[in-house]
Amino acid sequence: MKVCIAEKPSVAREIADVLGATERKNGYIEGNGYQVTWTFGHLCTLKEPHDYAQEWKRWALSSLPMIPPRFGIKLISNPTYEQQFKVIESLMQNADMIINCGDAGQEGELIQRWVMQKAGAKCPVYRLWISSLTEEAIRDGFQQLREQTEFNKLYEAGLSRAIGDWLLGMNATRLYTLRYGQNRQVLSIGRVQTPTLALIVNRQAEIENFKPEPYWELKTIYRNVTFSATKGKFTKKEEGEAFLEKVKEDDFTVTDVSEKKGKEYAPRLFDLTSLQVECNKKFAFTADDTLKLIQSLYEKKVTTYPRVDTTFLSDDIYPKVPATLNGLVDYSELTAPLKGIKLPKSKRVFDNTKITDHHAIIPTGVPARNLTDNERKVYDLVARRFIAAFYPDCEISTTTVLGKVGDIDFKVSGKQILKPGWRSVFATEPKESDPDNNAQEEEAVLPDFHKGESGSHQPILKETWTTPPKPYTEATLLRAMETAGKLVDNDELRDALKENGIGRPSTRAAIIETLFKRNYIRKERKSLYPTATGKELISVIQEELLKSAELTGLWEKKLRQIEKGSYEARTFLEELKQMVNEIVIHVLSDQTGKSITIENQSQTASKKKTEAAAKESNGKKSKKGTRSKSAKAVCPLCGKGSILRGKTAYGCSEYKNGCAFRLDYAKYGAGLTDEQLIPILEGFKD
Repeated sequence: MKVCIAEKPSVAREIADVLGATERKNGYIEGNGYQVTWTFGHLCTLKEPHDYAQEWKRWALSSLPMIPPRFGIKLISNPTYEQQFKVIESLMQNADMIINCGDAGQEGELIQRWVMQKAGAKCPVYRLWISSLTEEAIRDGFQQLREQTEFNKLYEAGLSRAIGDWLLGMNATRLYTLRYGQNRQVLSIGRVQTPTLALIVNRQAEIENFKPEPYWELKTIYRNVTFSATKGKFTKKEEGEAFLEKVKEDDFTVTDVSEKKGKEYAPRLFDLTSLQVECNKKFAFTADDTLKLIQSLYEKKVTTYPRVDTTFLSDDIYPKVPATLNGLVDYSELTAPLKGIKLPKSKRVFDNTKITDHHAIIPTGVPARNLTDNERKVYDLVARRFIAAFYPDCEISTTTVLGKVGDIDFKVSGKQILKPGWRSVFATEPKESDPDNNAQEEEAVLPDFHKGESGSHQPILKETWTTPPKPYTEATLLRAMETAGKLVDNDELRDALKENGIGRPSTRAAIIETLFKRNYIRKERKSLYPTATGKELISVIQEELLKSAELTGLWEKKLRQIEKGSYEARTFLEELKQMVNEIVIHVLSDQTGKSITIENQSQTASKKKTEAAAKESNGKKSKKGTRSKSAKAVCPLCGKGSILRGKTAYGCSEYKNGCAFRLDYAKYGAGLTDEQLIPILEGFKD
């Protein structure tokens, strides 16, 4: 009998249907020479400290570091899990062949290997390796079963990761809890969670320590178009005013008009991180929300395997693209132009060298039915990205106009879309007026200018203040984790940095959730802030390897090298053991008597409510004790506009006319009333 073991009951049912196994038994499905059973994700885990030594059950500094001579696994204590394992064990003991049908990734390999080890499986083992759960993919996968030994390095990498997390987590958590936790709360330390927390804490420190500085930009308005002086920014107002007076004396003359045609490429296909980023930006979904939704879409057979870190497809997918597009029946208007033509095969989409275990997330072509509203939103993003990849490039024209007033040069650029190409795949979304973006002048379509034309103009000296970095959102934090703390927009550079990212695409969402659960971070709207406990924990940790995203990224690189067979798992674990020893020695020698403020979630929530109530109370009272109806916050920079409230800052209603006034919530607090803002604004007039 051939025993197939899947990671979930739902996946087992899909596989059983394809194999012709229809007879339902207790804990498995049988038929046609197959027995299809399942786990519930992890059935086994690494043993706990007290399983190795009884004295390790008690938390004591004297027992650290805890380094077992040999690591072992055990069943997770759960009646349902224990019952299902007995079924699996019985099937495997009598099997002629075992087919590992776990998720095709590092974690899936680890889950199933541990179960097989615990069950004492002795027969030959083969691996089903597929990227979608469609009937076609499952049939193809069973026709091309692979030897289990092909995936030994994948298992070694997963095992090294699990042991590494155990060594660091168990030892460092006990160490810092006992040393600094005041016996009030467990201070959780993790190989990935701690450097992730450090990113948020360090960003908050940058915001708090930021000193805004003014600068001035010389601009002039000619034919209702704002030109900027190429001289750049003035750090002294007097210098800017001197130039302003100079340009008032002469007319504006156009000295050159140039037009350059170019192309914009379609956005890359999704990997898990970029999908989580996009869903956070568009729908405010958490990383964990998005992972659950795309996992559900995978299990409903409408999208491919989600836990991927590549945005490319393999060459063997190309012949299947027309059939996949034909299956997107809800997008027939968009796919119609692609029918009957030879589809482009761009290196930006198809590249075997950029594929590891799986390709980018794409639709399977199975009609998407019975989706929830949120599943539909995620599916729509995936489907449109896929369709857009085969549309023509967007053709644009960039116009640059140079001008001169006396000996001072000015410049403006504008962009025009000549042929929308792939842009037509995406629904147009109206842009909201947002003072957050008032510093960014969009490239607009320019009127016709002619070299040599001249006329009157309106010069202005625009005062702007430098702004602090923005707090992390889940979207920007995911990007920072992916690139070891370096936020980059360029796709190619980001791909290069991925190798040193911290965590895996599949685990980053869980890491962020853990930080919330430990009350190390909190969320206000989309922005993430460290709590007092989170801040103090990072300040007390002196070991850079524990909190540096860059250094932790190097550990992640070694894990990937283990998977590829270019680095020894034994060496990785020896390095980790040495590191744990050094951390223990260092912390035990700390005689400063430091302790960490323990702030639980209810206290954090209570503090937020108190602050909100105080703001509301202050807002209701005027100087006489009644609500003021006349007090109005006026922009101190231009003196004309009123104060608007954006997503992350207060801005001026005259921002479209060039006023750059801005107050960041991170520095001044969100939700201030006009009455509360007025004294702050007065300070800017002094």
